[in-house]
Amino acid sequence: MSMSNNFLSQEEINALLAGEDTPSSESESENILSDENKSEEHGITEIDKDLLGEIGNISMGSASTALYQLINQQVNITTPVVSVTTLREIKEGFETPNIVLDIQYVAGIVGRNILIIKISDGLVISNLMMGGDGNVTDGHEISEIEISAVSEAMNQMIGSAATSMATMFGRKVDISPPTSKIVEDGSIPLSDAISEDEPIVRVSFKLTIGDLVDSNIMQIFPIKTAKHIVAIMTGEDKVEEAAKVEPTKATPIANKEINQIPDSFVAEQQYQPQPQYQSQPQYEQPMQMMQQPVEVHAAAFESLVPQSNIPPIKNIDLILDVPLDISVVLGRTKKSIQEILNLGTGSLIELDKLAEEPVEILVNGKQIALGEVVVVDENFGIRITNIVSSVERIKKMR
Repeated sequence: MSMSNNFLSQEEINALLAGEDTPSSESESENILSDENKSEEHGITEIDKDLLGEIGNISMGSASTALYQLINQQVNITTPVVSVTTLREIKEGFETPNIVLDIQYVAGIVGRNILIIKISDGLVISNLMMGGDGNVTDGHEISEIEISAVSEAMNQMIGSAATSMATMFGRKVDISPPTSKIVEDGSIPLSDAISEDEPIVRVSFKLTIGDLVDSNIMQIFPIKTAKHIVAIMTGEDKVEEAAKVEPTKATPIANKEINQIPDSFVAEQQYQPQPQYQSQPQYEQPMQMMQQPVEVHAAAFESLVPQSNIPPIKNIDLILDVPLDISVVLGRTKKSIQEILNLGTGSLIELDKLAEEPVEILVNGKQIALGEVVVVDENFGIRITNIVSSVERIKKMR
């Protein structure tokens, strides 16, 4: 019995109701043994699978947060299942049509990453992104605008997943601009860079979007990429990088050039008289000046004068348990009443800050620090990058 993507056909349901479970059990056992044999053959152990599944669970958790921001619906991507297979077997057992997003890692990780989602799920996502309620009629054909919307959503998801992996690995992880395409039948290859018979690692996840979607989404890594990720998490890759960097540090170019100057050349420069000196007194006078004793005095500094008359805070322990409201200002803008009335779902409001500028951290409406927005698990957070000085803080609080 085939159980591709955890979906049962009507024939399989009838067989279960009739009590014909022995063949299915044998088939499932054969599939499990086959997958274990493939894994061992290509060097992917069960421990490696667990590690890849945990990494995928954390990174796709960040991807679900990115998708939630786009569609304003509760998104859950959980229950990773890791297996070793080929693109040909995936196409034979996976329902079509699908949207395939292919990206390449350009820094931090070696290899590629392919994200596959069903067209039906993509239609729900695009409908929500364009202000709809997510209900799509059967037989609706996806348009170019909807393809672009889904591709952008998947791009945001994979970018957020890469950021999460960079945090886990402790290194910079960059990806190339993604390419997307629709696979309507088995004649279209899933990837132009990976052959269909090449062994790959598939990480399949359960995807739910509110009450609208209950489906699956999958990530695909080449074997080389999967092994590299495992090596980074186990520390083996760091050892190799340290070995490569160490010889370079041992023989810097500047020191090498200085050490290779012949001793005879130094002796000639020190003891041979130069042609421009016409007489002995002219040559000896600089040497005599250099031999004179040098007077050394202690540095003298002016006394520091307080620049502010603000008295020091006393008995601060009395107010340590006073609660304060902390808020973060992403940016500001001004709009007329007419413009505000024209706002609707999906409207964009441009703020007075650039994307890379720090945000303001306020305590009781007074700025005390600057920071940057980060994602902690599935929640937003602020990493403080600059603290306003105590004098300025006291002035602002007054």
